[in-house]
Amino acid sequence: MIKPDKPANEQERLAALRDLHLLDTDAEERFDRVTRLARRLFNVPIAYISLIDEERQWFKSCVGIDADHTPREISFCAHAILDREIMVVSDALLDDRFADNPLVTGEPHIRFYAGRPLTVNGYQIGTLCVIDLHPREFSEPDMQALNDLAGMVEEELVTLKMATVDYLTGLSNRAAFMSLASQSMKLCKRQNLAASLVYMDIDRLKSINDTYGHAAGDEALTLFAHTMSNVFRESDVYARLGGDEFVVFLSNANAEQAEVSVGHFRQALDSASENHVEVLGFSHGIVEYDAAVHTSIDQLLNAGD
Repeated sequence: MIKPDKPANEQERLAALRDLHLLDTDAEERFDRVTRLARRLFNVPIAYISLIDEERQWFKSCVGIDADHTPREISFCAHAILDREIMVVSDALLDDRFADNPLVTGEPHIRFYAGRPLTVNGYQIGTLCVIDLHPREFSEPDMQALNDLAGMVEEELVTLKMATVDYLTGLSNRAAFMSLASQSMKLCKRQNLAASLVYMDIDRLKSINDTYGHAAGDEALTLFAHTMSNVFRESDVYARLGGDEFVVFLSNANAEQAEVSVGHFRQALDSASENHVEVLGFSHGIVEYDAAVHTSIDQLLNAGD
């Protein structure tokens, strides 16, 4: 077995994948519809949409197998994302990359694979693939049909990103925050972890708009958001709620630890905004999550506000 290489743009690719906020989310009909159609159209037992993160291929939609992920190092799709074209393996037992792969020698006994990389913002973040348990060929019409189905998935991914991203700052919007923070809160509750919410308002944003123009105000918002992305952890959920309001949900952090994080952010913002029309300030409130009191993210938001 030959383990897949990492793409040269791996870190940027992973960032594009994380920006979709899809990993470990529930099944969705818009994606399940495509995998059902693929299985029927190509008359195969298995079809799935995979997303390739650091260590695994995770199935956003899958028909024909019960698993929700496999290790990246044995994944066919991790090879497929190294190119933009469809990867076809007519007989895995005759391919040095896969002949002794445990997915070939053991369950589900893959023999045929065709995977079309899914490209978002120029990065191959996963694949739409079909699998058979017998060797077979893949014709030009088959290639076109798989391309068409993968295009449908890519359109859904772009639509999803547009619906969950604040157009100006590139951060998650309120809708995305509510969904992601709710998942994080449930995880903290299950694992008995501390968590805190930080609610932040930029000071004097209206004054900046009135004095220097809306372009300066937009620059302030963008700078604030960029600094959040640089300071807060990848495990934190942060967003622009609208106007001058921003929020961060910090898992595995009590109120005191959240206050320390806010202090680091304030220092970074002071430095980043030195050359702005005004050094940016902000007001903030911190609420520590209490499972006995807070049953929803809405309650934490209201308390933080």
